[in-house]
Amino acid sequence: MKSGIHPDYHMIKVQMTDGTVFETRSTWGKEGDTLALEIDPTSHPAWTGGKAQLQDGGRVAQFNKRFGGLTLKKD
Repeated sequence: MKSGIHPDYHMIKVQMTDGTVFETRSTWGKEGDTLALEIDPTSHPAWTGGKAQLQDGGRVAQFNKRFGGLTLKKD
């Protein structure tokens, strides 16, 4: 490997949403920093099997709200 072109690879702590902490190596932050996760496998519906959040203001919902009443009329 060339010297001086790679980021520093060091130990950090990762704090899950339930409070558990584990150590891993990363290029994030500095040696000994703690990365607090907002979403992780213990809380995200994709991993827990819970109900997914629906987007009320998604692109399809916006389209249907704007053009939902239009129909194709044949004379």
